[in-house]
Amino acid sequence: MSTKPKANTAPKLFLTTGKSALAHRTKLGINQSDFWKRVSVTQSGGSRYENGRNIPSTVQLVLHLTYAPEEQAQAMLSHLRKLNTAG
Repeated sequence: MSTKPKANTAPKLFLTTGKSALAHRTKLGINQSDFWKRVSVTQSGGSRYENGRNIPSTVQLVLHLTYAPEEQAQAMLSHLRKLNTAG
């Protein structure tokens, strides 16, 4: 049985909460400033997300493209490109 998403369904985002971002950042062994700078978020903004503030969907998307495993990031990029040309 295939686990691939349907054609118009976006792949599941990799980091959607501050808790998951904090866990991933800790796993990578990098500080808040370096982790969040890669997605154009200040250290203080990243700290707020890690402490419970909701992460906007656009930031979740950039986190996914930046930190998800290559295959997952490519799947999202392909999905976004299909949306851009469909229509």
